[in-house]
Amino acid sequence: MLELAEWLDSLLQEPLPRDIAAVNFNLYDDGDHCWSAEFIGAGSFDADDPDWACDEVYAARDSLLRWEQNASWEQVLEDFVAQLEAYLENGRFKDQLKSFQGLGAGFVDGDIVLVDFEQDEG
Repeated sequence: MLELAEWLDSLLQEPLPRDIAAVNFNLYDDGDHCWSAEFIGAGSFDADDPDWACDEVYAARDSLLRWEQNASWEQVLEDFVAQLEAYLENGRFKDQLKSFQGLGAGFVDGDIVLVDFEQDEG
């Protein structure tokens, strides 16, 4: 799998729109053990409403993360979230991601997993 950190660094080095309240990573099963992820920004966030990510105000559709992994979709999601959590600990732009109200990941036809992180004060 292409390093998630490298992909995020390339996306987050450019300024994002100010109207992004939360970020979601849309995951796709591209078939034959191929997967992809898309970075989107939502204009609102509600942890109790699973459709918050549908309020899309930004999408980096020209820069998808693609990788091969011989695993179930459940394992792919679990691994993706684990890498995302690691980025929130040590990533170059971790503070930028932590500045959003919410952060999630999930397959476009399934539920979103909310990623826990401590929001920085300030």
